[in-house]
This record gives sequence, C-alpha cells and structure tokens, in this order.
Amino acid sequence: MGVASGDERGTTERVLTLLGLLQQRRVWTGPELADRLGVTPRTVRRDVERLRTLGYPVHASQGVGGGYQLGPGQDLPPLLLDDEEAIATAVSLLAGAGGGVASAGDAALRALTKLDQVLPTRLRHELRALSGSVESFGGGRTPVDPDVLMTLARACRDEKEAGFDYPSESEVRRRRVEPYRLVASDRRWYLLAYDLDRDDWRSFRVDRMTDVSARTWRFRPRAAPDAATYVQEGVASRVYPHQARFLVHASADTVRAQIPASAAVVRRRGSELCEVLSGAGSLDFVLMHVLLLGHDFEVLDPPELGMRCRALAERLLSAGATISPVPDMEES
Repeated sequence: MGVASGDERGTTERVLTLLGLLQQRRVWTGPELADRLGVTPRTVRRDVERLRTLGYPVHASQGVGGGYQLGPGQDLPPLLLDDEEAIATAVSLLAGAGGGVASAGDAALRALTKLDQVLPTRLRHELRALSGSVESFGGGRTPVDPDVLMTLARACRDEKEAGFDYPSESEVRRRRVEPYRLVASDRRWYLLAYDLDRDDWRSFRVDRMTDVSARTWRFRPRAAPDAATYVQEGVASRVYPHQARFLVHASADTVRAQIPASAAVVRRRGSELCEVLSGAGSLDFVLMHVLLLGHDFEVLDPPELGMRCRALAERLLSAGATISPVPDMEES
C-alpha cells in the first residue's frame, strides 16, 4: 500500500473541510467557499466534483441567491459532526436505545454502536457523564442501563467474551458467555449468547443483568441460530411449562396484529392460514387466548389439548343453557 503524498493529504483535508462548510449553511457562493478554503473558484469547482463522485448531492444554481447547496440524495452519505454534534447525537441515541420507543430502540443501538467505534476518547468521558442525565418515559419496553447495552453491543461487535450476574431460580449466578446478538422485543431487550458453562445457546433479559463486563480475549464465532426467531420462540413458549400449536384460519399479518410478539410466534401457512405457537402456565389459558382471536382454528399439538377443547365447549354450552332467549321485538 502506497503512502499518500503531501498534495493528496492536502486535497483530502480540503475536500472534507468543504463538506463541513456545506453542512453548516444552506447556500454558499463560489467566491465565499474559495475565500474560506484559501483556493481559487476553479479549485472549488473541482472539489465539488470530487464530493459528487463520492455520492454527495451538491447542487449548483446561478443568479441572485444562487450558489452551492448540499441537497438530499437517494443514499445517505457519511456526515461530518463536530464534538458538540457528536455528543448530542450519542445522547439522543442512548435515550432511544435504553428504553421508551420499542420500534426505534434496536435501530438506535445499531447507530450508536457505529458512532462508538469512531468516537474520540476525549468525548467518551463527556458522553458517560451526560448519559446519567438522560431519562425517558412512555412506551412499552422495560428501560435498561444504556452503558450495559453499549458494553454488550461492543462485545458482540468485537467478538469478545462477556460476563454478568444473572438470577437463576433462587440464587444469582455468574454467567460467562460468547455474545452474538442483542434483540429488541416489544417489551424488553434480550441477549442471544453461547453459554460457556452450559455449553449451549441461551437468551438473557438485559434488564435482569448486573455487574456486566466484557473480557479481554476474543472468541471464534460459532454457527448460530437466527437471533430474532430464537429469542421470540423462547419468550413466547419455551419458558412456560405448557406449549401448544394451532392452525388458525386467518392470514399471518392479521393474527400478528392481534398478538404481541412476546406472547406468540406466528408463522405463515399460505395466504389465509397461519400457525400459532404459544405457551402458558396451563393449556386452558393458551386455548382461551386463541379462541378469543375470533378465527376458526385447529389444534396441532399437544394431543391432549383436543380433550380440553371438548371439555371447554361443554362448559360453555352448559353455562348458556340456563339463559332464556331474548324475545324478538317484532313478535312482541
């Protein structure tokens, strides 16, 4: 790999400075930019072309009020942020990732992880101090410590082992894991990781973790299950003593709109059929949950749930048998 010459470095720095100026103000004239950069208007035109080649939509207009303007494009090019803008962006992302808005939390964490990778050390201390002043309210997701999220996100990104204390039945135990993905549900954050002590994949609720730390050594990634599917199936069924599967006579989109993602897994089975996998403390509860969706359905598993259907139907018929029918107003 060759080393850039002084002229090449100077051109690169000048083009980046030009980009920063275009992001600061809506319109610049050519002479204004040339004066700021200490070059000729011809050099400004060349540098503008370099930015266009890199994907920045720099528009030029003639006449009074005309000049160079950075406009919207089809793709989002890299942005230049000064220290204050970087801190403000990171704090906002911390608030979005740590709690509140469920639909934006995972996207906020991905963006924050990218920003964290290039954030100067001098700004990390300021960000840590400011993050303690950020709170959020509303939304359905359980809030978590943004520092914990960032620690786990870095460990996933850098493929480094992590450790944390986690409640298990009646005691809290130290867990050693190879973190793979952070998954955001409509209610909580989860970590999909390979549990080194149990030699298997596990999902962990981030809000239940304490004393979270990333270790110094890296691991070789293993073949992993689909993170979102694994976590959703675990939350919706595996954690319960009873699981059941149903074939529902409605589209998957219709049923997904009726059931929270943390309550059931909905799989498409054609345009007007779907399979619903759910769990609960009793089979009767699962059965009633599916019954109240208001669609025809069939029991796929377990076999004994068919007997519960008949027993429930008999009870409902018996309960309604003692009620006198409402007289028809036209006949009275």
